[in-house]
Amino acid sequence: MKFELFVARRMLSKEKSAFSGAFVRIAIISVALGMVMMILSDSILSGFQMAIRDKIAGFSGHIRISPFSDNESWETEPVAKYQDFYSSILEIPGVKHIQVYATKAGIIKTDDQIEGVVLKGVDSDFDWQWFDQQIIAGSSFRVVDTAEKTNNILVSSITAKRLNISLGDDVRMYFVNNEIARGRKFVVSGIYDTGLGEFDKMYVLCDIRHIQKLNNWKDNQVAGFEIITNDFGSIDKVNQAVYEFVPFDLNARTIREIYPQMFDWLALQDTNVIVIMVLMVLVAGITMISTLLILILERTRMIGVFKALGASNKSIRTIFILNAVKIVGKGLLWGNLIALSLALIQNYTGIITLPQESYYVSTVPIHINVLHILLINLGTAVVCFSMLLVPSYIISRIDPVKSIRMD
Repeated sequence: MKFELFVARRMLSKEKSAFSGAFVRIAIISVALGMVMMILSDSILSGFQMAIRDKIAGFSGHIRISPFSDNESWETEPVAKYQDFYSSILEIPGVKHIQVYATKAGIIKTDDQIEGVVLKGVDSDFDWQWFDQQIIAGSSFRVVDTAEKTNNILVSSITAKRLNISLGDDVRMYFVNNEIARGRKFVVSGIYDTGLGEFDKMYVLCDIRHIQKLNNWKDNQVAGFEIITNDFGSIDKVNQAVYEFVPFDLNARTIREIYPQMFDWLALQDTNVIVIMVLMVLVAGITMISTLLILILERTRMIGVFKALGASNKSIRTIFILNAVKIVGKGLLWGNLIALSLALIQNYTGIITLPQESYYVSTVPIHINVLHILLINLGTAVVCFSMLLVPSYIISRIDPVKSIRMD
């Protein structure tokens, strides 16, 4: 019987009419295109979400420690800069860096324009790695503990265009403290553009000592602490560990909790990719069902002959299903090769660009998640295989006598 099954498989794989051969090619192309769409959709979505998360973290860190009393206000109560938990937090697995910050709402005034902004103060411990990559003109400033406070500031390209200011310009800012207006003069040392308009038009970076002076704080007082982690996926776990070290009057929150509307919006993007994946898998599965039915109907006489020779329905179904699985495998192989090639080309060249003011990124972002790709392949194979089982049962309804008599 094994010999007969081997012969049947050889006959099924070689003796194809032009009609069934066309269906086989269509099925391979359908599965391949489905894989390309699914892998690219997942890679682009992952890249987009990662890019936006990095931009938000660049402004606020992954975890922020601040007083419970701040109540989402830019005018916060001060806390001591030197805390006992500092060294303990740095030892938590996943913590990359910790830095102090302070914020104060103010107004930039030029000869004919005014603009409300948030002045964010940074100290000598500020991690400039990400921000330096966003500067499009000029350079960042550095805060040195032993020197006088610097008057340099970083403004966004949005603010610079609105107020018609450029590098080296003197900028006057005004603040209200206890119903008393106070002014400060700064010098624009750099202009940045992150593409995240909601944040760009808000933040201006300066030496933290200006905010300490405006708020009548001591040199060892700040608004809070920002923690940068090695892996965004572990921030909830790290945040829980951080919360156990901070004193009772301080709160530790992730950027998901600080900016829930941004992350809810990012989570909504998952729905689009899920819809694409479901549609692609269904199209590939339906195409495979049609192809299998064509192969079965075209070889009705051959099926009758093997039934007459004693072959069971199960063994004949196995032959056709294995042939269909081979077709699916070819589609998966070509789909993965094409999708990964396109993803790598885009990742290293950025050949496809986007309007940054609309999409927050200047090029189509790519992040290849190996686990996601493996799951997509596995899910597609399982769904297609499951859909092939039902039409294969038509073999059991073929009568060997009638089928042999067919011309």
